[in-house]
Amino acid sequence: MEARVLTMNGDARTISAEHLTALDADLRGDLLLPESPDYDAARTIWNAMIDRRPGLIARCSGAADVIRAVTFAAEHDLLLAVRGAGHNIAGKGVCDGGFLIDLSQLRSVHVDPRRKVATVDPGATLGDLDAETQVHGLAVPVGINSTTGIAGLTLGGGFGWLSRKHGLTIDNLRSANVVTANGDALVASEEENSDLFWGLRGGGGNFGVVTSFEFDLCEVGPEVLSGLVIHPLSAAPDLVRFYREYAADLPADLNVWLVLRKAPPMPFLPPEVHGKEVAILAAFWSGDLDAGERLLKPLREYGTPIADVISPHAYTAWQTAFDPLLTPGVRNYWKSHNFLELSDGLVDAALDYTARLPSDQTEIFFGRLGGAVNQVPSDATAYPHRDAEYVMNVHARWEDPRDDDACMSWARSYFSDTEKYATGGVYVNFVPDGEAPIDAAYGANYDRLVELKRKYDPTNLFRFNQNIVP
Repeated sequence: MEARVLTMNGDARTISAEHLTALDADLRGDLLLPESPDYDAARTIWNAMIDRRPGLIARCSGAADVIRAVTFAAEHDLLLAVRGAGHNIAGKGVCDGGFLIDLSQLRSVHVDPRRKVATVDPGATLGDLDAETQVHGLAVPVGINSTTGIAGLTLGGGFGWLSRKHGLTIDNLRSANVVTANGDALVASEEENSDLFWGLRGGGGNFGVVTSFEFDLCEVGPEVLSGLVIHPLSAAPDLVRFYREYAADLPADLNVWLVLRKAPPMPFLPPEVHGKEVAILAAFWSGDLDAGERLLKPLREYGTPIADVISPHAYTAWQTAFDPLLTPGVRNYWKSHNFLELSDGLVDAALDYTARLPSDQTEIFFGRLGGAVNQVPSDATAYPHRDAEYVMNVHARWEDPRDDDACMSWARSYFSDTEKYATGGVYVNFVPDGEAPIDAAYGANYDRLVELKRKYDPTNLFRFNQNIVP
């Protein structure tokens, strides 16, 4: 059995049966061809807009498999993609025609509660991580959807409800085991290969394949105060300005995000509201519950909300609360800006575009940063956006391919109309394929990343990503 696989220069190369047999024998995991039974499962990812067919897939069972697969790709000059949990919006976890290293079966999480440290495999999801750490009342600051992969989230930066108190995901990374382009297995930390450790914290998958992450854990939960306050869009002009003032001085334990969308058919909403445009304040407090009730009182007493469902929840339950709105198999397209403030012009534009959303599942959210995120110098990690107070995700989401143009055009138009209020930086994990200059993701850190790329991947083997060209 032979395989036709694309090389890095775009030519198709025939991999002989002899080479495939040798690779298969070396792997503890599975070597998959397009006719293999598990091929489609290995290539299918979260965003249904991405439907790519690799020429060959190595479904790895451990770091040794990764070393062998990387070495094989380099020896044969193959176009290489690396998949963790497959949640990347740009679909960078799978390539057409090339060689895919699939890490999705590597989902182990080991927690040392005494040291407050977690060791995490690269295929683990946020749900996998939360389930193991919360047994001990511990957590890593991560994102807001439990099916997101820890690898992609971390390598891009990683932010969520805990970030104002405990920083980005990368700010809690202790070390990583990395397979570099020449097949070396390195440890990256402040003490070992510190330059690589700097680059991994925000530089994406440009420098190697991470086979294990080690995180510091913070004390959280198991119960937090969280939930939603939902208002009609008609109340949003004053509501958003109230939110802007309220959010300006939040204590670090408190985070409140603004979400603009059509009301989903949730049981706590009256049926007549379903499908109507709403403004949602999503609140999270990780400290003493009574203190949280006092701090959230002004937010809950403002105006006449449609619903107020803030209450004590298990942290793990809150971490899955938005999963029903982010299920796989739907078409997704994102655009993103960072902001220093929610200016009047930005607010007006956001509400104008919310009044003409292109689908029932599309939303605009403003995630509140600040706090611990902004206390780290901009050059301390590859992720440079330490001045941003808000990150905006324009999340167009729909099911019918015939709606592609309408939904993507709406998102692009809104992105363009709000660019003048933004910092000019962009969160690398929110960038669609090829739609932002890479230096916008890294700012003044970009030149240092290029030098790092020249050191650890001079041939650009790891190019199927938001690529830093050596």
